[in-house]
Amino acid sequence: MAKELKLNLPSVDDLFTTQEERDDAKLEKVINIPRSEIDSFPDHPFQVKVDESMLALVESVKLYGIIVPVTVRLKEDGRYEYVAGHRRDKACELAGLDTIPCIVRQMSHDEAIIAMVDSNLQRDIILPSEKAKSYKMRYDAMKRQGQRTDLTSRPVGAKSPIARSDEQLAEKTEDSARQIQRFIRLNELIPQFLDMVDNSVVRDKGILQIAMRPAVELSYLPAEHQKILLEEIVGYERTPSHEQAIKMRKFSEENRLSDDVIHSIMQEEKPNQVEQFKMPRERISKFFAPGTPVEKMQATIIKALEYYRQREHQRKRIRDDAR
Repeated sequence: MAKELKLNLPSVDDLFTTQEERDDAKLEKVINIPRSEIDSFPDHPFQVKVDESMLALVESVKLYGIIVPVTVRLKEDGRYEYVAGHRRDKACELAGLDTIPCIVRQMSHDEAIIAMVDSNLQRDIILPSEKAKSYKMRYDAMKRQGQRTDLTSRPVGAKSPIARSDEQLAEKTEDSARQIQRFIRLNELIPQFLDMVDNSVVRDKGILQIAMRPAVELSYLPAEHQKILLEEIVGYERTPSHEQAIKMRKFSEENRLSDDVIHSIMQEEKPNQVEQFKMPRERISKFFAPGTPVEKMQATIIKALEYYRQREHQRKRIRDDAR
């Protein structure tokens, strides 16, 4: 039987290129790529808003171009995919640029997820829904890579001597491992509740809001019970307190949560709760000029009621004197 002979022969690249050329080929280069050849990252969890910050970035791009190149990866189909740079891409679109400077990196989809999340976590303002989705994406990517992840199998607050994925992620963010667990739980909320959690950060007046802690408790309710609760919240324009959310979760875990139970819990008076009196705007708008702010309407109505009360007191005194 012939013995296989192994020879350490140089490769074709070694024969026809210099060492300097081979070293240069390994360096990352910035190349201009048509934006039409680059796809957005699938299920990108971070919003790209056309706000004042974006408009300022657009003006900068018009004057100086893209100073920091975006990061892309080459996909199997030959197209590129953004890993970091969705806001810069939008700025280029609004500035009318067809190409964008890129650094092309060879990475798997899971590696790209981790890099995408890490790069976007440096933003100044991140909504709870963005953290919830991005933390979950990163956690799942780390799980597929074979790293230890026992996050979903243990109660919130339990400790392990071995560093888990949530603890590794906590080292890269301002959130603790326990808080990261809470954010991941938010993915179990129906979209309307997740919007209310975001509203608690944006704090727009007149918009229903749910704080983080009660939202985490509500995430343990089945979707059908969350929808029933949503009708209760919208109908009465009040959201559950942390204590009420805990109570609903307990009833749910005991298979005793129903429409009537949800209604009963939500009708409980919360601490420091003040009953609000509401009147349809169309009933009073005829007394005010178009475009009158709500605050001015309220002040005028209160002043008119005070004047009415004074008149009634005067009439009562006149009637009493005439007796």
